[in-house]
Amino acid sequence: MEQPNLTYVEQLARGDENIRSTLIDVIKTEFPEEKNEYYESLVTKDYKKIEENVHKLKHKISILGLEKSYELANTYEHNLREKRMDGVDDFEEILNTITAYIKTI
Repeated sequence: MEQPNLTYVEQLARGDENIRSTLIDVIKTEFPEEKNEYYESLVTKDYKKIEENVHKLKHKISILGLEKSYELANTYEHNLREKRMDGVDDFEEILNTITAYIKTI
């Protein structure tokens, strides 16, 4: 599996440490909240809510430079629209990878 990185964050910050720090703080704050909302929606099997949560999390996946993971999440999101859970395991692996990574930044 590909590894998260801060390349895009660095591009957005353009060398401004305050911007870089703010972006990282947003990721570290929002990702766990969005991940929890995702898991809560899984319990209720509310496909629309699961899809919405995947959509929100896709932005963090993209910001962290995970292009292949973004495509997997996109496919999973589309499957949810058809009330299919195909891709749930791959998505969980992506979430676990990001969770481990944000502890290091």
